[in-house]
Amino acid sequence: MNETDILKDIDLFVLDMDGTFYLGNNIIYGSLEFLEAVKKAGKRYMFFTNNSSTNSDKYIEKLAGMNCFIGKDQIMTSGDVMIRFLKNNYDGKSVYLLGTKPLEDSFLEAGIELFNRDNEDALEPDNLDKRPDIVVVGFDKTLDFRKLSNACTYIREGALFLATHLDINCPMPNGYIPDCGAICKAIELSTGCEPRFVGKPFKETVDMIVDATRVPKEKIAFVGDRIYTDVATGVKNGAKGILVLTGECQLSDVENSEVKPDAIFESIYEMGKKL
Repeated sequence: MNETDILKDIDLFVLDMDGTFYLGNNIIYGSLEFLEAVKKAGKRYMFFTNNSSTNSDKYIEKLAGMNCFIGKDQIMTSGDVMIRFLKNNYDGKSVYLLGTKPLEDSFLEAGIELFNRDNEDALEPDNLDKRPDIVVVGFDKTLDFRKLSNACTYIREGALFLATHLDINCPMPNGYIPDCGAICKAIELSTGCEPRFVGKPFKETVDMIVDATRVPKEKIAFVGDRIYTDVATGVKNGAKGILVLTGECQLSDVENSEVKPDAIFESIYEMGKKL
């Protein structure tokens, strides 16, 4: 199946954001034109980002500032997938969260019990009998040594180790900054425990999108600038994986990757022209 046929076969395009639709605070050339092409073709789109440092409402605001106006049913984050995973599998369990205030707010709104941050110093003698059931790591831009140390202590003592997504670096206009996967590597080296991830490229993400949109996974394409998350989500879970070259991945990286994209485009703008 060639690139044009693949695009025609897709009913829903799940777009990555940073590195695919915009870079930092700047929209990537032709992104809005792609959305118009999708609409004209009678297809649908939504956004999914592994970036769990903020919530859907904040992303809607950010996109609106780029003249992209969407509803809450058109945006999802790895933080949303984690909330669903916790509610379905560990409802009522206490969670120690390494995350920003927006992610914390989303957890609280969903009724997840967050471990008492007033007593979060795990090394204090008075707190030795106070332990969370689960440690959840997100893209925590507010991370400090106390939070990192406490997370390691709780995991060593038996807390379940979960993480929103495995991205090592987050793209910025002038380079990259450490992402959730990098934080998890530090904890993993300290504790000897590996986390369970739920964002892209894992099945939990695909299941949530299928349930929310009622589009069969065979008719969904995950579009993004990273092979190991965006493309792999589709390729490994019965959907399609499309690579764009506007972010982290270069064409030369494809040759050495075990995961092969179903299609490759210079940008989503180029995809739109094929539609």
